[in-house]
Amino acid sequence: MLVCGDDGLAHRLAAELRGVYGEQVTLVVPPNERTARPPVVGRARAASALLDRVVNAAVGRGPAAAGGNSGSAGSGEPPRGERLLEAVEPSEAVLAEAGVEQAVALALVYEDDETNIRAALTARRLNPRLRLVLRLYNRRLGQHIEELLDQAATLAGNDAAAGEASTVVLSDADTAAPALAATAVAGTSKVVQTDGLLLRAVERPPPRPGQVADPGLCTLALLSSSDPAGADGAEGSGEQGPRLLPDAAQVRDAGGRAAVVLEQVSYSAGTPLPTGRGVGVVPPFASLFSPRLRWSLAGMVGCVVALAVALSVVTGIHPLSAFYLTLLDMFAIDDPAIGKSLGRQILQLLSGLVGLLLLPVLLAAVLEALGTFRTASGLRKPPRGLGGHVVLLGLGKIGTRVLVRLRELGIPVVCVESGPEARGLAVARRLRVPVVLGDVTQEGVLEAAKIHRAHALLAVTSADTTNLEAVLYARSVRPDLRVVLRLYDDDFATAVYRTLRAAHPQAQTRSRSVTHLAAPAFAGAMLGRQILGAIPVERRVLLFAVMDVGGHPQLEGRTARAAFRPGAWRVLALEGRPDADEEYVLRAEDRVLLAATRRGLAELLGRHQPPGPVG
Repeated sequence: MLVCGDDGLAHRLAAELRGVYGEQVTLVVPPNERTARPPVVGRARAASALLDRVVNAAVGRGPAAAGGNSGSAGSGEPPRGERLLEAVEPSEAVLAEAGVEQAVALALVYEDDETNIRAALTARRLNPRLRLVLRLYNRRLGQHIEELLDQAATLAGNDAAAGEASTVVLSDADTAAPALAATAVAGTSKVVQTDGLLLRAVERPPPRPGQVADPGLCTLALLSSSDPAGADGAEGSGEQGPRLLPDAAQVRDAGGRAAVVLEQVSYSAGTPLPTGRGVGVVPPFASLFSPRLRWSLAGMVGCVVALAVALSVVTGIHPLSAFYLTLLDMFAIDDPAIGKSLGRQILQLLSGLVGLLLLPVLLAAVLEALGTFRTASGLRKPPRGLGGHVVLLGLGKIGTRVLVRLRELGIPVVCVESGPEARGLAVARRLRVPVVLGDVTQEGVLEAAKIHRAHALLAVTSADTTNLEAVLYARSVRPDLRVVLRLYDDDFATAVYRTLRAAHPQAQTRSRSVTHLAAPAFAGAMLGRQILGAIPVERRVLLFAVMDVGGHPQLEGRTARAAFRPGAWRVLALEGRPDADEEYVLRAEDRVLLAATRRGLAELLGRHQPPGPVG
């Protein structure tokens, strides 16, 4: 296996292939990348001062509460089973030296799309039978590149391309964004949607005494116990930690634990996710005028109606005629009430006065409407009185995808971005989402985003220290604020999660490593398996994959119920057989949708599983 990249995803993917599947990996990274960004907590030292503030806030807990594994951060030696090659870019000579001609699979996970595409074209020419996995942010370009490389493999005589896709294009942003968005809002469904398949899971609180929990289609996971100091959701949490794919007895005995329950599995397009109001380019009519102006217009209409009714009563004319004469008087059309009754003359004067008052209101309405259309292409500011929203920090690749997902769910969002040229600003402008431009570490920026009235804070910038500092400051303003952090390293994310949870036991705290969420999907694609998606279960990941029953004795010839192995895998559905139940006997020609842990998927694939904490 060959992995080429320039950030944490490359290191995490290599660790996934080596630690879970027992593969021999050649890792190609830029010079000094090994020591600058290793897949351990070495980078966490830059944020140690900030983390100390949290540790000191935890009652009865010293610096050891942060935990973590920092012993190998500076060793500089590649792990066993991994060959390290340093190169500025994946040129033809570098790929040849790395052994691309003999490799089974190649993952190109550079942050730059152009670098990945250039290397993929070169690798396809050097080895037409190579299985390629590309990391591309541009979805449309990724589809075209996938078709192009598959066609090149077919023309070169790659027979394997007919059975399995020889090219897979993935995006770490698309993989991680749904999980980050769902974590920011309690009760939000965790959705995996691809190629006509819709899979929906939801986190449910523990049942109250006397209540019976709704199991849904099945229980995918039991969450950690409520003890903030004893359970951090990581692999080594023991009995206090989460349990993936529990059996019926474990679910029955898990009193007081929340659960992740599968609600829906559908092979149709499914019901589209709700879209937020006002997501088009043209603003809705109600947003053209401010509330004060709308009340002013309503008051003027009420005055006109009242004058028309009074004129009809005083003169005895038809109400429509009275309304018509009132409008004539308002707009000063020459029809003086000379020789008419005193009441008629007074009403005419009042109508003229109302007409004078109406002119500035109409002028304000025209100017405000023009201003709304003119600023529709600009950035909106958070409106007054906004509350219950999600504050999203960072509009890079990850932040942009998270923003789109939150708006699909109809959740109000206020974005904070320091760079005026960030890629997500155009998306925020199109979705008409309020944006605060400024450095989140500066005083007053989070206040401008109405953090004191927000429902949750989602920090997904590319800087760990920025995310951590923003969360610490937000917690000082709102100790009960629900916070979600994107952190580079998973060990560091676990340490921050554990300490923040101990310091604020009554608040919701989640820390997420994007590489931890995305690496299993990339590893599965390198092994020729279709990983549809992954959902986080606290500090662990549950995978959803499509697999042929043939060649897997753990599945073939067994009923779906008998094939279930608690803690490892579970068959959820059969492709093309929506009516099949748990007593259906799986045949070699069947394709199944299953949920699996990383260790469980490795066992199904018949891969060697070396001992270690990765699972």
